[in-house]
This record gives sequence, structure tokens and C-alpha cells, in this order.
Amino acid sequence: MEDPYRDRTSLSKGARDIAKEAKRHAVKKVNKVVDRASDEYSGRNYSRFENDEDEGADEDRYYYQDGRAQREDDEGSSDATEGHDDEDEIYEGEYQGVPAGGGATEGRGQPPPADGMKDKRELEKEREADEEELAQQYELIIQECGHGRFQWQLFLVLGLALMSDGVEVFVVGFVLPSAETDMCVPNSGAGWLGSVVYLGMMVGAFFWGGLSDKVGRRQCLLVCMSVNGFFAFLSSFVQGYSTFLFCRMLSGFGIGGAVPIVFSYFAEFLSREKRGEHLSWLCMFWMVGGIYASAMAWAIIPHYGWSFSMGSAYQFHSWRVFVVVCALPCVSAVVALTFMPESPRFYLEMGKHDEAWMVLKQIHDTNMRARGEPEKVFTVNRIKIPKQLDELVEMQSESANPVAKVFFRIKSELRGIWLTFLKCWDYPVKDNTVKLAVVWFSLSFGYYGLSVWFPDVIKHLQADEYASRVKIHNNERIEDFTFNFTLENQIHKNGVFVNDRFIGMKFKSVTFIDSTFQSCYFEDVSSIGSFFKNCTIIEAFFYNTDIDDSKFVGSSVINSTFAHNKTGCQMTFDDDYSAYWVYFINFLGTLAVLPGNIVSALLMDKVGRLSMLGGSMVLSGISCFFLWFGTSESMMIAMLCLYNGLSISAWNSLDVVTAELYPTNRRGTGFGFCNAMCKLAAVLGNLIFGSLVGITKSIPILLASSVLVAGGLVGLRLPDTRSNVLM
Repeated sequence: MEDPYRDRTSLSKGARDIAKEAKRHAVKKVNKVVDRASDEYSGRNYSRFENDEDEGADEDRYYYQDGRAQREDDEGSSDATEGHDDEDEIYEGEYQGVPAGGGATEGRGQPPPADGMKDKRELEKEREADEEELAQQYELIIQECGHGRFQWQLFLVLGLALMSDGVEVFVVGFVLPSAETDMCVPNSGAGWLGSVVYLGMMVGAFFWGGLSDKVGRRQCLLVCMSVNGFFAFLSSFVQGYSTFLFCRMLSGFGIGGAVPIVFSYFAEFLSREKRGEHLSWLCMFWMVGGIYASAMAWAIIPHYGWSFSMGSAYQFHSWRVFVVVCALPCVSAVVALTFMPESPRFYLEMGKHDEAWMVLKQIHDTNMRARGEPEKVFTVNRIKIPKQLDELVEMQSESANPVAKVFFRIKSELRGIWLTFLKCWDYPVKDNTVKLAVVWFSLSFGYYGLSVWFPDVIKHLQADEYASRVKIHNNERIEDFTFNFTLENQIHKNGVFVNDRFIGMKFKSVTFIDSTFQSCYFEDVSSIGSFFKNCTIIEAFFYNTDIDDSKFVGSSVINSTFAHNKTGCQMTFDDDYSAYWVYFINFLGTLAVLPGNIVSALLMDKVGRLSMLGGSMVLSGISCFFLWFGTSESMMIAMLCLYNGLSISAWNSLDVVTAELYPTNRRGTGFGFCNAMCKLAAVLGNLIFGSLVGITKSIPILLASSVLVAGGLVGLRLPDTRSNVLM
């Protein structure tokens, strides 16, 4: 009888213990809910995100089972935690799966009012508060991840993309003379290449920058760089000038997105202490692109022998080889970008907590392994996510035509870009947008305008010197003579040529005025800048020459024969010193920015962005006055190097300030708009300054100086972002 009694006693005691334990757990849960509800929005700092659930770690911890994320609580357990009591510690380094986002545990005891009960303004205020909280927490997370191997890898990859933008800008100037000569472009069509490329870059900057705020930095940068590389490569093979312009315009449209996306992308991986310096170092790749383009042009374009032809219809000259070589940095950037992750800050802005956490963990682990501390654990267990505001979206039928779906998607994205752009004009961002647009426009107008004006002035000085050495021959009479050598920089007036033979020779800048050619024979003759004005050609025979109607100005051609004439415009760089000289000048001008790049990177965080920006622009404007003394080629080159060296600090500071002033959800759009204003100013600067070459010095100097100084003074009124976290 004792055994049944003892069993019943043990059973009742066990039941009382179970009831007591259940009551203890229930009280504990209620207390945690009350504490969390009272402290929900107090203490906005990083320590709260790590310590506010130390007591209830078991409730918010996640693990993976059967391919699904499960939550550990008192009602269930996993194999990994079976046998542990509530007070047991979780060992550092034990895998707990991807933690929940900031909004996953909010209001667990008391559900917040439904968003439908709140007006739009109240929801936006809540989102702004969430974004401020996220900005502070994200800064601390990036500091915990450290600055190391991951950032340097991304630095090199984005540097290739920025290098491609610099190459594209310089390719325009280097290819322009050769392409227009090769494709027989008349003077009325000359110069369109530069304007079309800049217009494409202007539209591309606004489009790709805005799109990066909707679909992501990495994805947009991959697509825009691919567009640039494809059409840049294609442009080297097309033969018609209009097709070539179209390809270069689309190439510019692609590369237009590089600058706004690259700086927005890289800034979101940097802590506050590192951001100014390392964004400035990144700017150096634009200079590397200019040096690369200048060196390749110097090495390739003047070598006319680097070409081949397929009959007279297809010509592949050396400048086309140069275009292909200049597409290589873009291709390299596309390949390297495929190995880089998306910006975690963008993921958080879009509400993608798990994806952001995985990228941040990748950054942390990569840097810790490089430091020799692979055992160090990423301790962040949840990250704040801003409230996601629902937008009214027009739905497309599933049975719609695929083409209609594509156009509908494009329409939706364009509408989203436009709505984001309109937010850049909301308070308090509106004032910053206006000031940044003015500074970008003024700096670009002065820089690109003078960049066009400097080489053209040097060419004008060279042309004046060349014209001063011209040889003039009057009233000459030459009979039965064979010309098999080059005639250069000569003027023949009232000459008579009878039974003469012009075989395997070249006319370079030779003009025949009021001269007569009778029974003359021309074979394998090339003419560059040479004309027959008011001449009479009688019974002459032309075989395999490029002398056609365009060379005869007011001349009479009587009983003459043209056989197997050369088609197209003839190019040659043999003994052409000026071609090498132009590339060398650009090489020196680009190399001159190296000291300014180094100084701006080292002093960006010490002196400040605004002091660097305003001081550099004012000094650049003052340096323009030294152009009054530029009466020779060497003086003009020295002035070009001085101006470039002073202005580069302004460019670097402006890139940093623009990336820091805009919040994450508008950073790409705002930066893209400012860069679009930059390209618009470049087009206007090219047109205005180019029209003043050889006419006057005073207007370009005064115009550039006043615009740069005014822009620098506006730049000093921008907010200082040196001590701000990235919003």
C-alpha cells in the first residue's frame, strides 16, 4: 500500500512544480512586455540594440530548421538548445541565424494603431524618426565592421568605374579631329561629337542616379557601365558619322551614371572618420583615366600604319584602335562589380533587413580575417528598419503583351524617379539642392570651358607661327618636271605648270592661286589642307588621288580625266609634330592635378569640406588672371597646369559634400541631378569659350574668373557635413 501512496504523492508534487514553473514564466513574459512598451522609444543609441533583450534573449533568438526560420521560445526548442534552461548563456560564436529586424519585436504586447488610421504626414514623421535612429546605429555598426580589406577591394573596383568616366571625357577631345577627318565631316557638322556626348552624359546622370535609389546602387552601376562599354566598342567599327554620333551618345548616356552612383555607393560603406579622406582618394581615379587616355592617344593615334581597310568602303584607322583600348577599363569594372555586394544601407532603406545583415557580416568577417582575428564575432543582433510607406501602384494585367509590360515597367520607373526628384525640393533639402546646383554648374562651366579654350588657344598660337613661315612663289613656270616629294606650307600665285608629273607625293597646306596646269599627270597624290583657287586645269590626268571637286575652288577643269580616285578623307600623321604636342599637353595638364589630389585627401577632414571647396574655387578664379601673360606655348601650358592643380581640390570637396548632404533615399537622385547640371555647363562652356578662340582674351578670362569666384562663395554657404553621420 505504501508504493501507490508514494507514487500519488510524487505525482501531485510534480504537478505543483509544473504549475509553479508555468506561473513564473507567465509573470516573466508580462514584465518583459510592459518594460519593452515603456522603453520602446527611449535611449536611441547602439547599446540599446545590443542590451535591451539580454534578459529575454531566448524569446527573440532565431534559428534555422527544415529550411525555415523558427523562433526559440518557451513552447519549443531546437536540437541546438535542447536541455538549456532560460538562464543559460548563449556562447559567443554560436550560430543563431539571421536576426530579426528592428520592427520585428515592436509592440508585441500592445499592437500599434494600424497605419490606415494615421495620416500621411504622421507616417512620414515616424519614418524620419526611424531614419535618424538608423543613421546613428548604422554608423556604429560600420565602425564595428572596421575599415580594411573589404573597403579597399571595393575602392579598386569603383575606381575602375570612375576611371572610365575620365577616359570618356578625354576620348571626345582626342578622337574628334581624327573622326571628323576620316568621315569627311564638313565644317558645319564639326564639333557635334563633343556636344552630343556631353548631352548623353547629362541625361544618363539624372536617369541612372535616380534609378539607383529605386533598384539599387550595384545593379544600376552594372547596367550603365555595360551600356557604356557596349556602345563604345561598337562605335569603333561603324563607318557613318551619324551612326558614330549615335553610338557615342549612348555610350555617354551609360557612363553618365558612373559618378553619382560610385560616390553614393562607396560612401555607404565608410564610417564618418574615414569618409572624407577615402572619397577624396577615390577621386584620383578620374585623373588616372585622363592620364590613361592621353598616354594611349599619344601612343596609338599618330601611328597611321596601325590600320587596315577592306576595299574602299571599310576603313579601320588608328583612332578606332584607340577607341577600343579606351573601353577596356569599363569592361574590367563590369567584371569586377559582379563580385561585389549591394549597399547594406540601401537594403535597410528598402526594408530588407536580412540581406543588409548578411552584407554587413561579410564586411566584418572579411576585415577581421585580414587583421588576423577570424574568431571575432559580429555582435549585431538586430538593426532598425525605417517604416515602409505604402505607395499607390498601378497594376498591370498578367495577360498583357510582353512589349506592353516592358513599356509599363519603364513608365513606372520613370514616374518613381520623377517623384524622388521632387522630394529633393522639399524642406530642408531644397536649399541644399539649389546651392549644390549653382556650385556644380559654375565649377563645371569654368573648368570645361577653359579646358576647351586652353588647347584651342595653343593651336591658334601654333597656327599663327606656322602661317608666319609660309613660302610664297609668284609667277613661276615649270615644265617637264617630276614632283615626287612633299610640298608643305606654300602658296603658288600665277604659276604655270606644263607637262609636269606629280607622282607619289603629298600636298600639305599648299594653295595654288590663279595658276594653270596643262597636260599634267597626277598619280598617288594625297592632299591635306590644300586647294586650287581660281585655277585652270587643261587635259590633266588624275589617277588614284584624293583630289576631287572639294579641292577646286572657283577653278575650271577642261578635258581632264579622273581614274580610280581615293574615296573618303585621307588621314596621315607622318612627321606631324602637332598631334603629339596636343596629347602631350593634355597629359601634362592631367598629371598636374596629382599634388592637388594628395593634398585634398590628406586635409579633407582636417581643414573641412567647405573651406577646401570655397578656397579652391576662389584661387582657381584668381589664377585665370595670369592668362593675360600667356603669349607663348610654354606660358599657356604652365597656366593650364596651375589652373588644374588648384581646381581639383574643389572637385573632390564637392563630390564628398554632395554624397553627404542627401539622405539615402534621395542620394543617387540628388547627386545625379547635380552631375547633370555639370554636363549642361560643360556643353555651354564648350560652345561659348570655343567661339571666342582667336577673337579676344578678355571675355573668357573675366567670364571664367567671375563664375568660379561666385560659385566658391555660394559653396561656403553650404552646411558643414564633416561631423555628420550618413543619413
